[in-house]
Amino acid sequence: MEFLHHLFQHQSYDKKNFFLIAGPCVVESEELVMEVAEKVSTICRNLGIPYVFKASYRKANRTSASSFTGIGDDSGLSLIKKVGDTYKLPTTSDIHAHDEAAPAAKFIDILQIPAFLCRQTDILLAAAGTGKIVNVKKGQFLSGPAMKFAVEKIRKAGNDKIILTERGTTFGYQDLVVDYRNIPWMQEHKTPVVMDCTHALQQPNQTSGVTGGNPQLIATIAKAAIATGAEGLFIETHPNPAVAKSDGANMLRLDLLQGLLEQLVKIRKVVSEF
Repeated sequence: MEFLHHLFQHQSYDKKNFFLIAGPCVVESEELVMEVAEKVSTICRNLGIPYVFKASYRKANRTSASSFTGIGDDSGLSLIKKVGDTYKLPTTSDIHAHDEAAPAAKFIDILQIPAFLCRQTDILLAAAGTGKIVNVKKGQFLSGPAMKFAVEKIRKAGNDKIILTERGTTFGYQDLVVDYRNIPWMQEHKTPVVMDCTHALQQPNQTSGVTGGNPQLIATIAKAAIATGAEGLFIETHPNPAVAKSDGANMLRLDLLQGLLEQLVKIRKVVSEF
């Protein structure tokens, strides 16, 4: 977890490497989160990639009312904490209301603010007040420069531990595109910037009530993000996305992760030389 302390001390953070936020979309079971954490942590340790385990303890923004939302807040948060304790990993999960910040902060190291909520002052201030790292996903409706207002709210609340995440921009009703200008633009706010390589490939608002995706392009999004200087990557991964209970259409199959990360480490090494 030491890299988190260095992440906001720009002189000491190892810019030759990127960090990875990864895990299943939602806590489905103890078996799933432990399997993913064990495999991803081993890969990252071998490649020298700092790793943050991610899983949502509850999904509050599903398209359909009949979609799976979680196994219960207490159970989900407890399993995420167990993953962190077992594998000595920092952990993150998203919150969806201001009164979730303090309870979630007892279990996780990074509070994630969903893209649709990035302008909500009360949730940003509540997250800032916990003293935890706050990762704000850029709204699909905002530009990178406009994220300065979210950053200002958190900093004025006395918290300078902020990460910004790019996750695509709305393109019509049922698609997203990635504007890579947002990576350097958000870095101008003096925060580390992460590229969400899986949610950026969503195809939302499907009439079926299930969000679609283009997982075959995850590598393309990730490679371009590293080439443009992103400090971190966000990749949701699952042993079998076809049976995942959330976001299966855009998650990376777990057995494909190592090969992709090996390529990305090579790209990062080249980029760091410029």
